[in-house]
Amino acid sequence: MSSSPTFTAAIEKIVERTPETRSFFLRVANGRKLSFVPGQFLSFLLPIGGQTLTRAYTIASLPEEEECFEICLNQVDGGPGSSYLFSLQEGAVLCFSGPWGSFVLDQLLDTEYIFIADRVGVVPFRPMIARLLTASGHHTARLLYAAPQAGDLLYAAEWQRWEGQCAHFSFQPLTDQCEPEKYSIEKVLLPYIEQHFVKEARQPSRQFYICGIGRPVLLLRDLLRGAGYERQAVKYEKW
Repeated sequence: MSSSPTFTAAIEKIVERTPETRSFFLRVANGRKLSFVPGQFLSFLLPIGGQTLTRAYTIASLPEEEECFEICLNQVDGGPGSSYLFSLQEGAVLCFSGPWGSFVLDQLLDTEYIFIADRVGVVPFRPMIARLLTASGHHTARLLYAAPQAGDLLYAAEWQRWEGQCAHFSFQPLTDQCEPEKYSIEKVLLPYIEQHFVKEARQPSRQFYICGIGRPVLLLRDLLRGAGYERQAVKYEKW
């Protein structure tokens, strides 16, 4: 990772998305604008326990938003970074560097983009899909979004609105209607992906983006690559 200047930003607004997930809207000091490629993250320098811990959080903002930028994260049991952020109030100041990351949407192809998200893993797809929907070209986007229950789907109203406004975008929520401890990607996402993209209508030109929590993300990656999709056509990020 190359050197990058450190920025400071104040928390202008905090929005509770679910009981365990919050969005933090931050304004960079001195009127500076945050430039990023959809999918990139920022490295936050958090003063915790007498030391400075570095934690990465993906930018959830849409590319055209200039006033503030947004990060969206869930509170992790025993996670010092998320616990610290969840303890802050509006007006608190944070330091960060970046943006960083290669899990991005940069050059657009005239093809079908399949975004596969598990819970909070949908965050990088918000700016990615927004870019696709506003760019010229002959591409389509499909969001397959899994979570334990419908109430756990982040930005659900926005996905539904985009689907109604854009003929080349579709939103497929996948929920198990179960308690979080009983939920798994293997039960919800894997069978759907296998049925619709492995057994049926394989199109080699498709571009897949996968983001979620833990080892099951690798299972989805391996399922698609094993079905014959090109390695570079199956991009993933595991949290």
